[in-house]
Amino acid sequence: MKRQWITSGSTFEEQIGYSRAVVAGDWVFVSGTTGFDYTTMTISDDVATQTEQCLQNIAKALAQAGCTLDDVVRVNYVLPNGNDFEACWPLLRKHFGKAKPAAMVITAGLLDPRMKIEIEVTALKPA
Repeated sequence: MKRQWITSGSTFEEQIGYSRAVVAGDWVFVSGTTGFDYTTMTISDDVATQTEQCLQNIAKALAQAGCTLDDVVRVNYVLPNGNDFEACWPLLRKHFGKAKPAAMVITAGLLDPRMKIEIEVTALKPA
């Protein structure tokens, strides 16, 4: 099966050795994505702002794979503080309301203490 590797240009990808997304056949696997603006390598202190940036970063990777957020079939959310999740709901409903992917939420520490949410998705390319 042919693979396509997608990069965001994030320094993390080069330093750690991974891709923002991998396309394998009709499947698109997007790595855990945080709220960093990869053009400036800055991150907001606000969980909702980070969530929006995560989704923009994911949407950009999906577009490079020929998909949109409407093609997402599975999403995993990781937050260091589970109490922050409710503040994200309006954005998640806005971006995933059509796709209604299967979802899971995990409370766990993230690599950088500035990160308040990390989102990983799997999408199925449209026919």
